[in-house]
Amino acid sequence: MHAPNPIEAYIRTIPDFPHEGILFRDVTTLFADPEGLRLSIEQLTEPYRGRGIDKVAGIEARGFILGGAIAQGLGAGFVPIRKAGKLPGATIQESYTLEYGEAVVEVHDDALQPGETVLLVDDLLATGGTAEAGIKLLERLGAKIAACAFVVDLPDLGGGAKLREMGMEVQTLCAFEGL
Repeated sequence: MHAPNPIEAYIRTIPDFPHEGILFRDVTTLFADPEGLRLSIEQLTEPYRGRGIDKVAGIEARGFILGGAIAQGLGAGFVPIRKAGKLPGATIQESYTLEYGEAVVEVHDDALQPGETVLLVDDLLATGGTAEAGIKLLERLGAKIAACAFVVDLPDLGGGAKLREMGMEVQTLCAFEGL
């Protein structure tokens, strides 16, 4: 039996997407491969077993793919953090800065109880803006953030440093240098 590929071997790089000069790290190839998907879910779940995680919060959209599976593996509930206007119930919102403008994410205002321990999950950590907005939403609901977990880190964009400066524990499975 041979050792499985490292996570980064399952991730496709697409040059010049969405803009010229960008190397897009495409996790859909990771998700499409049964072994890659299993490994990523296992590696994102294992560090949090026995840590009292009540909910896993996944950021739209690829964080949903990971978050639901991780929640199931931890015996926790799942909370979606969505783009504005997508949730049917009463919500709270948080805006954040994008490269060209601003975006808004939201969560149901009854998605968790104050004091619950939450693991925040997404596929990729770049500038950290979306994750920071998610953290702020969860904290406004009274959550204790156990950690933030991602498949891919783009360390040159500074997201990991930003989240650590906020006092967050950050886990990533692989990193790609450059943009």
